[in-house]
Amino acid sequence: MKDFTNWLDNAPFIIQLLFSLPILNFIYGIYRALKGLQKNNILLIIVGIIWIFAGAAIFWIIDLISVILYKKPVVLVG
Repeated sequence: MKDFTNWLDNAPFIIQLLFSLPILNFIYGIYRALKGLQKNNILLIIVGIIWIFAGAAIFWIIDLISVILYKKPVVLVG
């Protein structure tokens, strides 16, 4: 769990950008849920689960803009 989140935190920009696209955005949902588990943050776990299912349809644009501007997802990550 911690290995995955650390890897994604330090992943190259192109990987971060690819995971922001609609088809792969569920990975950021898993990332958020795992971050929530690490921090014992129920809200972040719930956001992560919602992001897994709705991310490809709606939330991917938030991650895409975030990755372009900050080189990583920063919205609702905790």
